[in-house]
Amino acid sequence: MPLPLLQINNLAIEFQNGNATTSAVNKISFSLDRGELLAIVGESGSGKSVTALSVLRLLQEPPAKYKSGEIIFSEDGISSQNLLVIDYNAIRKIRGNKISMIFQEPMTSLNPVFTCGHQVMEAIAVHRKLRKSEMRKKVVALFEKTGLPDPDSIYDRYPHQLSGGQKQRVMIAMAMCCEPALLIADEPTTALDVTVQQNILQLIRDLQKERNMGVIFITHDLGLVREIADKVVVMYKGNIVEQGNTESVFKQPQHAYTKALLACRPILHSKSERLPVVSDFLGEIPKTEDKKISRQDAEDRKVANILKVENLGVWYPARKNFFGKPLDYMRAVDDVSFVVNEGETLGLVGESGSGKTTLGRAILRLIPINTGKVIYGEKDLTVMDDRELRSFRKDLQIIFQDPYSSLNPRISIGDAIAEPMRTHKLFQSERQRKEKVVDLLEKVNLKADHFSRYPHEFSGGQRQRICIARALALNPGFIICDESVSALDVSVQAQVLNLLNDLKNEFQFTSIFISHDLAVVHYISDRIMVMQRGKIVESGTADEIFYNPKIEYTQKLLDSMPGKSSKHLN
Repeated sequence: MPLPLLQINNLAIEFQNGNATTSAVNKISFSLDRGELLAIVGESGSGKSVTALSVLRLLQEPPAKYKSGEIIFSEDGISSQNLLVIDYNAIRKIRGNKISMIFQEPMTSLNPVFTCGHQVMEAIAVHRKLRKSEMRKKVVALFEKTGLPDPDSIYDRYPHQLSGGQKQRVMIAMAMCCEPALLIADEPTTALDVTVQQNILQLIRDLQKERNMGVIFITHDLGLVREIADKVVVMYKGNIVEQGNTESVFKQPQHAYTKALLACRPILHSKSERLPVVSDFLGEIPKTEDKKISRQDAEDRKVANILKVENLGVWYPARKNFFGKPLDYMRAVDDVSFVVNEGETLGLVGESGSGKTTLGRAILRLIPINTGKVIYGEKDLTVMDDRELRSFRKDLQIIFQDPYSSLNPRISIGDAIAEPMRTHKLFQSERQRKEKVVDLLEKVNLKADHFSRYPHEFSGGQRQRICIARALALNPGFIICDESVSALDVSVQAQVLNLLNDLKNEFQFTSIFISHDLAVVHYISDRIMVMQRGKIVESGTADEIFYNPKIEYTQKLLDSMPGKSSKHLN
């Protein structure tokens, strides 16, 4: 009988922080066979990514320490090696070659000074002896296979010239370039819209069949897990609380934590229903919240428009002549007009590269605008100078898509949240500001003692919660949420969505909610706009768009949504 492709036995990992020791993984064991897809699910900070990074020995020692266990890798099913004890040169030959990894945050995983094609070609050159022309041809073919538009052009572009979803696809191409025996995918589709997500998942399935490849798939999207995984491992606080066949885990979950994760998905709940969270199932915190949310439809409020966007256009040069003069433009936002009512949440959905993020940043004047107006209240933001805009920053906030690159690695997260308070002179003393920061941390399910920690000490989901707390620090009247819950597991996502609903009811702030997750957008939004190639192609109430789309493009987005077909099965 052949050996498993990967066998993890009693793995225990801890981190040292001064005199304090944190146990991240507690004697976990599981196996993966060739051609099998194993999904690891669990809350942010449960140990999923630490487990994945340990397979390639990517944890820095110290502060990380492998207390016990072994990671046995067998490419041929006959011979094997313990990846925890082999030397540095041996593990380098395995990384990116026999075992590849797709990292969680594509924005910070790509080198900004090299073209995307060069970076993928470099990964090939390390492990394969090919001519430069052959490598370029292979890279372009990979870009095409991963669904990137105009692969030849993408080859010569730099990471900042691509959308978040496109950067993630470059990372996927890089991970697959050497045809690994084992692919570790850490939230590989987080930044991708549902249609591209389906393409990427189909690509992974095809590669499994072609090469009998094993895949460890780390995700918080349980709808996705049910569609693609053969086996599921559920982690909670560094422990494996449940594992088994995917269907049996979904249909007959044994552990209360697994039941909680399955129940937290927004697609299972109506807009008026408060989302359940893990503590409701584990009994960690008494349930004191009403299960119903008091909310009014946008049509019932009869209030004035707080934001009016008129014929907005944002263009980027597509071609230049010898002297640098633009010959043609790529219209990222093309003659867009809409209004947002005071106190409502407007959802914005569309494929990666459709212009959603560009539109959000243009509204806040974070990027130059070529045409049109943005009127907030009675003020036209497009004609304001920097000094006038600065006074408006208090009331206009954004939660960025990538939590890691939007936090300064040199300052603690407490100072990062307090910084806008100091800038706008909120509160009389540092003590009052710290009390406010601690209150915000607790509201987004972090702890008071996290105040002095730095961004690198948190998981991806925890970093996103820090960014949400920072955006709320100034009690803004208008917030743009750019994929603000995309990096969160379903339970924390439920907490944040409940929090946003609570804050919206209490403070009546207005928001634009940008996301590729249509279930989340439907749950949180009053109205939804659908964006395609820089234009608004459909708009209506959340229920109209979700249940009765008028155009084929919207229907395609809905049909590609993971878990929609199994909405009523759990």
